[in-house]
Amino acid sequence: MKAKPAGPDEVALLAAMFLDRHGAAATHIGSVHIVETFRGETAWEGDVELFELAGHPKATHGYAWSHETDTGGRKYIAVLRVPPITSPETAVKAVIANEARKLARA
Repeated sequence: MKAKPAGPDEVALLAAMFLDRHGAAATHIGSVHIVETFRGETAWEGDVELFELAGHPKATHGYAWSHETDTGGRKYIAVLRVPPITSPETAVKAVIANEARKLARA
């Protein structure tokens, strides 16, 4: 799965997700390109947007991105930097693992 880079409108939407989902105001501080592989295959590739958070009791930072779904829609992800999530890479890995568990149960 490959995610497209976020434009200014999408960055604003991702920032708003932190307020809506986690009650924290988010300020965009950068982007990082991630390539996550599993068994030698690319499991996910894209840019993760980095945010500084204000107003959350445990997290000072968060990571967010979106990707196209199998049905052609978009899925938006917002992850707090709270251990064991300590980096954009661990955020992506956690989301991939969670989605894999959901598929295994289906």
